[in-house]
Amino acid sequence: MHVQARRWKASWRDTLLLLREFRAPLLVFSVTLIGAGGLYYAIAAQVNEPMDGMAASVYLVLTMAFLQPSGVFPHHPLLQTFYFIMPLIGVGTLAQGLADFGILLFNRRARSKEWEMAVASTFSNHTILVGLGHLGYRVVNKLHAMDEPVVVVELNPSADLVTAVQKMGIPVIQDDATRPTALEAAGIEQARTIVLCSQNDAMNLKIAVKARSMNPKIQVVVRIFDDDFADSLQEQFGFTALSATAMAAPAFAAAAAGADITNPITVEGESLSLARLKVEAKFALAGMTVGEVEQNYDLSVVLLKHDSEQDMHPQSGQIISAGDTLVVLGAPERLNVIVHDNQ
Repeated sequence: MHVQARRWKASWRDTLLLLREFRAPLLVFSVTLIGAGGLYYAIAAQVNEPMDGMAASVYLVLTMAFLQPSGVFPHHPLLQTFYFIMPLIGVGTLAQGLADFGILLFNRRARSKEWEMAVASTFSNHTILVGLGHLGYRVVNKLHAMDEPVVVVELNPSADLVTAVQKMGIPVIQDDATRPTALEAAGIEQARTIVLCSQNDAMNLKIAVKARSMNPKIQVVVRIFDDDFADSLQEQFGFTALSATAMAAPAFAAAAAGADITNPITVEGESLSLARLKVEAKFALAGMTVGEVEQNYDLSVVLLKHDSEQDMHPQSGQIISAGDTLVVLGAPERLNVIVHDNQ
């Protein structure tokens, strides 16, 4: 979704939330208005100063409430009383509420958290990133470069990082991600992936388990400093756990985008990883040859699995079909691109 379109949608949702917040004074005023209009209509008919209809009577009472009566001043004292009472009712039940509503509606900076939540509510099939530190910021940059939708959750964000991320059109929700309400605000039920980049292993694990319980299908990419613990999490929970030796932002971004990726190794100064992905129908890879994949994405295809047959050294002319499994070797940035094109 285009950034401007997303902002318009967020504005609409935010306005609806504000209207819901002020529904009590609106309801009281509406009931009062209709009741007073009906009473005015009945009295006017009895004192021989009839109105043209119920709608005209309600409209007249509405204009009285805002000191702009549209009718001729009546002769009967009972009807005259409405001209003095209705402004008091209008101010007492609605005017203050409307003033507060207008301030909040047009000064969204005063409600930055609510506004960021409104923007986040427009996302789906997105990535939630928890922990906007140095690693988190680099991962956000990589995902943004891949045109992946992202929502950030951070309890104590740096003002500079928040500003930089928000300029990309990415909402930053300032909240504790261990709380279910924070994950709900980030759209956990509609999210595809959650990336946990904080420096606290225990907190990362707690949020990962909570996220999986709230969305059983969500992919979890978690930063864990201990290599053995990272391996254990992958085996027992199916989390993509990247340890201290794999803390390259491109590797996190590739994992968040859906690649089954290994920890990177450095070869001649270049970081390389293996990634496994299943070729999806109706996307770029289906129908391409092995050679075209290698040339277009600047990586090497090291395995092609078709049905139950595995080819460890596929020929460059071999055609890739939907449902095939590819294992490719390349820089995390290049893996990002091929994973993105396969979604």
